[in-house]
Amino acid sequence: MINLQKRKAVSPVIATVILVAVAITVAVGVSYWMGGISAQYTTFEKIEVQTGYAEWVADDGAGNAGWNITLELKNTGSAPSTITHVFVNDRPIALPAAYGDVFIVTTCTTSVETAGLLLEAGQSKDLCILIDDAYENLSSGTTVNIKLHSAGGMDYIKLIRLT
Repeated sequence: MINLQKRKAVSPVIATVILVAVAITVAVGVSYWMGGISAQYTTFEKIEVQTGYAEWVADDGAGNAGWNITLELKNTGSAPSTITHVFVNDRPIALPAAYGDVFIVTTCTTSVETAGLLLEAGQSKDLCILIDDAYENLSSGTTVNIKLHSAGGMDYIKLIRLT
């Protein structure tokens, strides 16, 4: 008969190393799994006004004179964003029509429709606003507050100095 008392099991040190290795492997797997799930539910919108400048326009072809404000927008978030409202000095302007003497003009690469200006994730677009020279007695050197409001409830503000 074989002497079973001389046989030994795995040493406690080796058993501990194996248990730690298995625990670490399971923890890494769970973290990747949770990261994949959380990425599906944590999309966000973020629009950056990359550049903004104003140029004096003596006549835009439609008989309007004033400042043509150009804003270059980029959606740096992970979800699409839609600009639904534009405010000039905290006064709303209807899209795409006029409010008083402020117009969203279509001379840029993009115009704002009534449904809003859609920016997909990573996409850039230009937005142009023409402020008539008689609007609120603005003059050269005045700073104008442009606020863009998105469908997600975010506000993006840019101060533009008229030249």
